[in-house]
Amino acid sequence: MKAIINPRILLFQICLVTHLSCTMLRAQDHFTKNEVLEDMAFLWKSLEEAHFDLYAYTPKEEFEKNYNRVKNTISKDSLSLLEATSIFQKVISKADNGHTEIGFPGKSYGSYAYSGGTLFPLEIALENGKALVRKNWSGNHIPTGAEILSINHIPISEILAEMYTLISAERPYFKNAKIELYSFPRLYWQLYGRQDNFEIKFKSNDITKTQTVAAVGLIEGYEMKRTELFNRERSLQFIGESAYLVTGDFSGDETKFKRFMDSSFAQIKDRKSKNLIVDLRNNGGGHNAFSDYLVSYFADTTFRWNSSYQLKTSKFLKEHARQHYDTTSAFWKEALSHENGEIYNYDFGDYQPQPPSKRFSGKVYVLVNRQSHSQATVTAAQIQDYGFGTIVGEETGEYASLYASMFEFKLPHTQIPVSVSKGKMVRVSGSTKEEGVVPDIYIKDHLLDDKDEILEGLLEKISESD
Repeated sequence: MKAIINPRILLFQICLVTHLSCTMLRAQDHFTKNEVLEDMAFLWKSLEEAHFDLYAYTPKEEFEKNYNRVKNTISKDSLSLLEATSIFQKVISKADNGHTEIGFPGKSYGSYAYSGGTLFPLEIALENGKALVRKNWSGNHIPTGAEILSINHIPISEILAEMYTLISAERPYFKNAKIELYSFPRLYWQLYGRQDNFEIKFKSNDITKTQTVAAVGLIEGYEMKRTELFNRERSLQFIGESAYLVTGDFSGDETKFKRFMDSSFAQIKDRKSKNLIVDLRNNGGGHNAFSDYLVSYFADTTFRWNSSYQLKTSKFLKEHARQHYDTTSAFWKEALSHENGEIYNYDFGDYQPQPPSKRFSGKVYVLVNRQSHSQATVTAAQIQDYGFGTIVGEETGEYASLYASMFEFKLPHTQIPVSVSKGKMVRVSGSTKEEGVVPDIYIKDHLLDDKDEILEGLLEKISESD
């Protein structure tokens, strides 16, 4: 593992349409109170030992206070896998680190789906401090863009505050992006369980109304209709004198990715395109081996993807590495060579640009939005800091300098996967300011319609400047 691993992509639709048996999904789905408490204690101890700096954003006293508050809510003698997952999420999310998380409870969700589960029928976008209807599958007339004020008499602000406790992220802006990514209906189910009807208070055209809508079937009424936000497809098209390159995420078959880039930039050179538009929106991130190869095609000097990259080793990490990783690789050999608890620098070295004959030398624009995650954010920051291109769109949800380099382990009793950041990466400029990549040209990405405001807005600016 050389770089930041992309956030766990939620492949619910694949899970739901394949023939996984309920028995496989359910496995052990209930645990004693003592088992949950033991896993909870193991979680905190492991985070303290393995995380690069667990209390970077939340003081230890505040983390401990939250831990005890969550612990005191456990009153039942037996808890479901879903209940246990939510408890652990409320503990780990207090670290306010997007790469230190327990993911959405996919096994519990799959079991619920196969038992005829239903969901809240409205997809929501969170913009300008408001919860706005993005999609409506209810059959009731609640228009796109309507502001949701309450659901079943609970103000939307309270619902979102509860959702925040399940989501690991550095700030509310990023938490909102993750709610949009995981989806409001799924998270609403996790919080409140099955509900057959929803009384929705909303505002549209300055008029406040209330409607009762029925739940929709989870599979046919929701999953088969929803389009996931992450875009893994790669494509190249030409729009006038501009080449528009969608990279997909930075993972998968590295050889195939490089072949695609080689072919794309050969076509761009043949077309003598004046502008290159690289789309990193809705990108789940991945590995720097992919992103650096992309950047090498328009970089005009040797480059790096960070100014510093530090890692922390620990007894817990070493034991995990010996069981799950190739400890003969340079990365893990170095981790094993340092003392437990030691923080050390790791140098990935310089990356060379492509030969001038293959390199694109025109104007480069890079599109980002709040769904540009992990290595996509890092790549946008890298391009901005070196001056390789102009960043266009909206601020990324993820910080440009961040705690990352994730590894995953499972809790002993519940076997719930936990991701923890063992490293700290600082962007090329050296800035550790707590912000995402701030675009050079700001264009709002409005999720409520099918219009591509960022791409169309950039093309308009390019045509005006020609």
